[in-house]
Amino acid sequence: MRLYIRRPSGRFLCIMRKENIRVELCDFNNREHTGRFTELLNHYIEDPMGDSIPLDEVRQALLLEELKANSKAFVLLLFYQEQIVGFSTLFELFSTFKVKPYLYIHDFVVYGNYRGKGLGRSLMDGVVALAKQLQCCKITLEVRSDNHPAQKLYKNCGFTPCEPDMYFWTKPLM
Repeated sequence: MRLYIRRPSGRFLCIMRKENIRVELCDFNNREHTGRFTELLNHYIEDPMGDSIPLDEVRQALLLEELKANSKAFVLLLFYQEQIVGFSTLFELFSTFKVKPYLYIHDFVVYGNYRGKGLGRSLMDGVVALAKQLQCCKITLEVRSDNHPAQKLYKNCGFTPCEPDMYFWTKPLM
């Protein structure tokens, strides 16, 4: 595996290569990147684990605009045999306890037909490489209690449940 880190326009470009797999930052000026990202996002939203309504074109455009403008937002794209087959949406946050940044995984998905091939592990390797380049103290994520395949992947990648157990709560405002 080879890892290249560059800083175009002040942002990290993380490219992880391994045989016919690569992970790189989404270029929000590249229509192939953004088109495939929003297509995969809607696939994820419609999946039983997403369980929601897909984004229409207006909301897709707004999402892309907001992500592009947010210097603490990153989208890693997973390429397999030159096709984009997965992505992870990440946000750099700050730990008041560690007084260091940390990376939060908001979305993590490999297209259904490509699951079970070790590609999720490659995508996670790209997430870890980016977190290290950003000098993060940790990576956090949330996972549904009934998403056993994702939990297995995360455990195999070194993630553990919080001690003590934590709950993820939400208060809808809209």
